[in-house]
Amino acid sequence: MDLFKVYRLWDIEPARGLDTTIWDKNGTEYMDFYGGHAVISIGHSHPHYVRMLSEQLARLGFYSNAVQNSLQKDLARRLGKACGYDDYSLFLCNSGAEANENALKLASFHTGRSRILSFCKAFHGRTSGAVAVTDNPAIRSPFNYTGDVSFIPLDDLNAAERELSSGSYAGVIIEGIQGVSGIHMPQDNFLRELRSLCNKYGSVLILDEVQSGYGRTGRFFAHQFSGIRADIITTAKGMANGFPIGGVIVSPDIMPSYGMLGTTFGGNHLACTAALAVLDIIENEHLIENAAKKGEYFHAAFHPSGQPDHALAGYRGRGLMIGLHLKPEYTGLRERLLFQEHIFTGAAGADVIRLLPPLTISFETAARFMKSWHRLTAKEEKQPS
Repeated sequence: MDLFKVYRLWDIEPARGLDTTIWDKNGTEYMDFYGGHAVISIGHSHPHYVRMLSEQLARLGFYSNAVQNSLQKDLARRLGKACGYDDYSLFLCNSGAEANENALKLASFHTGRSRILSFCKAFHGRTSGAVAVTDNPAIRSPFNYTGDVSFIPLDDLNAAERELSSGSYAGVIIEGIQGVSGIHMPQDNFLRELRSLCNKYGSVLILDEVQSGYGRTGRFFAHQFSGIRADIITTAKGMANGFPIGGVIVSPDIMPSYGMLGTTFGGNHLACTAALAVLDIIENEHLIENAAKKGEYFHAAFHPSGQPDHALAGYRGRGLMIGLHLKPEYTGLRERLLFQEHIFTGAAGADVIRLLPPLTISFETAARFMKSWHRLTAKEEKQPS
């Protein structure tokens, strides 16, 4: 049996990692500026994380949700305190897509309605309900299409009111920052007005913070820059530093009932231990503050004279969630960063490089990246691709 080939793979196999560094099986060293799709929040192989998981595995790796698991309650309490939603409840699952599926389901249960409002260029996952609210026909099968989902442009307040005023929408789902489409931020005022519209027309506001959450932007959740509170928040990627987990943070106004949601593996002992270790490290090492400071460093470094770097058509993002919109002659830079400078980065199409490094990144590592960037863009100026 072979693998079902749905990924384009670089011919690189990481073998070990430490903080923001990865070594492949041949011993080649790389800087990690992608964190495996924004998953690595506390760096690779953090000793506290490794120790907590090892000790928990030696005690008990798994049992079902039919019995008490105090680790889940500890995680709910700690997460609520860390993110400022301590009066909300937590449902634990296994991934961001699953978190979004459950959020959509809760909105529908709560309102008795079926329709969902989403946004152009949105990405919420690849499972059935999550992909239905994702604006990418390439990853939707005929089975996933539904007349109960509408898409409007980001920041279009008139379109939002036109749709929501029908009174037929269970909820609105929006990313704190759109990641997969190339780091597009909803305006803070738009989020505030969207919050008001959801209140006015009885729709549930769902903030997808799967990629933009867990301190990556310099706040625990990206939507907190706007000062709003969502009805439901979904989280996953940075939550357990690579151990599969997802979370749905639910307003006290939304009442649960037995059997409404369920999961086999969600909130298991190892997943909760990994998530608790991540919160320990985020708090003890002040990683949210570090993300904000390093975001300021990169913004300044990519705007040396007050204007975007000469290779860029634009710079987008907050904290350590950065989109570098390349000019056409520089669209090969991601491959050059990987194969010439040995730096992992992400992409959104051919013209956007995404930087999503671990939140532990140092000023030294950030400066090394900028040296590599200038080395490649200087060459590109002489020999445009």
